Amino acid sequence: MSQAAEKPHERLAAHLAGPMQAVNDLIRARMASQHAPRIPEVTQHLVEAGGKRLRPMLTLAAAELCGYTGPYHVHLAATVEFIHTATLLHDDVVDESEKRRGRPTANLLWDNKSSVLVGDYLFSRSFQLMVETGNLRVLDILANASATIAEGEVLQLTAAQDLRTDEAVYLQVVRGKTAALFSAATEVGGVIAGAPEAQVKALFDYGDALGIAFQIVDDLLDYQGVSGATGKNIGDDFRERKLTLPLIKAVAKADAEERAFWSRTIEAGDQRDGDLAQAIDLLHKHGALKAAQQDALAYAAKARAALKALPAHPLTEMLEALAGFVVSRIR
Repeated sequence: MSQAAEKPHERLAAHLAGPMQAVNDLIRARMASQHAPRIPEVTQHLVEAGGKRLRPMLTLAAAELCGYTGPYHVHLAATVEFIHTATLLHDDVVDESEKRRGRPTANLLWDNKSSVLVGDYLFSRSFQLMVETGNLRVLDILANASATIAEGEVLQLTAAQDLRTDEAVYLQVVRGKTAALFSAATEVGGVIAGAPEAQVKALFDYGDALGIAFQIVDDLLDYQGVSGATGKNIGDDFRERKLTLPLIKAVAKADAEERAFWSRTIEAGDQRDGDLAQAIDLLHKHGALKAAQQDALAYAAKARAALKALPAHPLTEMLEALAGFVVSRIR
């Protein structure tokens, strides 16, 4: 495949193939358990499911473009992936999901108890890896990100089915449950490299904006994606009564009859045959999908703008292309 034909994340993966192999080896070594074979069974099911590994690659890329030559970017990248995997295991239990990356979820194949406890194990492993770097600042960043992720998930529990939830609350949820790990992944790469503060901030800003764009696109794909391509069922967010950005925009423009529909399906959870189709019709009627897409494009542009403070490097160009690719999935 020519470089021109490769997708940005594939170019990034090819460039980082060496350190990513080290990350994967470290992940496999640390997800082992001498006394509880269920741990590697559950973890391997998700880790080996074919995810793009965006977050650990962001850490490796940030460290390299800031000139890092030590070994601990691998530890930090594995840490980020463990935190991400732990949150996925917990999320699938909370959401009662049956599909993840196109495969049955761990909680469906095993049980909720296994998913929760293995997720806890991976969080613990992630903190062990952080400590091994000997860098208190990266420990602070990743510990704060872990707390922020949990806070965002709890906020979503109370906000997702409340029609009073507005775009500001949605953004707070997204910054917690998604963008916090993106921004931590990029920020710690700069910190471990000893980069100037302006570059560390630029990396944080890039990860934050990229993470928000990524989540908005995911929310859009739930209503206009293709199930086989997205790895989940179309309309899952609607069935799980999640008030994501497209719905928030449609509710804001709803008349009394439409608001009653949203109240019945989202707040009360009384969903009937044809409701998903009606919901999608209302999203189109009020231009909610198009408006959310414009928001995603704006955050992708913010991500690209943040890169201007970073050194000229092939990786900078790849990260810029990645921001465009994240939102290209909805065009």
